[in-house]
Amino acid sequence: MRKLMLLCAAIAIAAWAGPAWGHVTVQPQEATTGSFSRFVVRVPNERDDAATVKVEVQFPDTVTHTSFQPKDGWTRTVAMKTLDEPVEVFGEPVTEVIDTVTWEGGRIEPGEFDEFGFSVRTPEEPGTLVFSAIQTYSSGEEVRWVGEADGEEPAARVTVTEAEEAAVGHGAGSAGTGTPDGEGVEGDEQGGIATVSPSALPLALGGLGTVLGAAALALALRRR
Repeated sequence: MRKLMLLCAAIAIAAWAGPAWGHVTVQPQEATTGSFSRFVVRVPNERDDAATVKVEVQFPDTVTHTSFQPKDGWTRTVAMKTLDEPVEVFGEPVTEVIDTVTWEGGRIEPGEFDEFGFSVRTPEEPGTLVFSAIQTYSSGEEVRWVGEADGEEPAARVTVTEAEEAAVGHGAGSAGTGTPDGEGVEGDEQGGIATVSPSALPLALGGLGTVLGAAALALALRRR
């Protein structure tokens, strides 16, 4: 019984740890179709003996009208590419979009992270935007965040949903908790029932798992 409780505690702690937080990501990870949305490329340093000195991000072909937030201490280089087939935005054909954006010249030291802001117009159709990235350290090491979502080095992804679906999913007329990215627990004004949005579900389950695991561990040690 004691071994089972210790195993449960270990599993709960692992669940709380969840996915690796050291990945290069684009936040927030959700947006609505046809909207002008602000994002940040979030870059944590995963090395103890080197600083991140360069970040190169490949943009999806389907985002247009991109602008960038100035970043002190970093130089930004934008490479463009011509589309095989123009896309129509606001009745005008768009033939050229951003290929890659590179930030370099600054430093993200061990134990630190930094963010690089930008704004884009999301596509009209729902889907997933993939932002592949290459993170370069002062040691010369390159980490290629270009893999699948469940891989060890996944590319950053943003899910684009229909505006109507997003409104229904967040509950029209409901009172939110005011979390920074609009995620978390929401209350139903009519029934008083709290629901957890899908993006916050792993965090909620992880917290519950940690509490249960800690209780199991304490009980096992007490019986021992």
